[in-house]
Amino acid sequence: MRKTDSVGGMGGSGHPPSGVALDDIDRILLDHLARDGRMTNNALAAAAGIAASTCLGRVRSLVQRGVIRGFHADIDPAALGRSLQAMIAVRLRASARRQLAEFGERMSALDEVLNVYFIAGADDYLVHVATANTDELRAFVLNHLSAHPAVASTETILIFEHMRPRSGTD
Repeated sequence: MRKTDSVGGMGGSGHPPSGVALDDIDRILLDHLARDGRMTNNALAAAAGIAASTCLGRVRSLVQRGVIRGFHADIDPAALGRSLQAMIAVRLRASARRQLAEFGERMSALDEVLNVYFIAGADDYLVHVATANTDELRAFVLNHLSAHPAVASTETILIFEHMRPRSGTD
């Protein structure tokens, strides 16, 4: 399974520019797209009370400014034969602090990895993975984490069920 495609405007940091100005129309567009990313431009324009051409320009601007980070399909890993999911807390060695960004990039390039979170606290990263079974999960931890010279420790937490918040239209 590959990562979702990102769209421009983010720069190298992965964060939208600070202080991005959003007006009421932008917020309406974002609210509707958050609930239904497949909403047509005409329907989105009607919901915001603006012309379709204006709506298209505004959405493009939101993408370019990094407010909209991407468009993707949310695919259930189990449908691809990866029904075992886990969150793996990773702590890097103190001597490897310069390798934080490189480690995160390396993790995000692996097929088993769904998400990588750089976090505050005792651990440095949470790595969300999906594998077919416990043997594949064990191999992932051994080959990509325990064998990595920057990794000091890991803790694997199995995910039994993932519940998503309901949007306002469900």
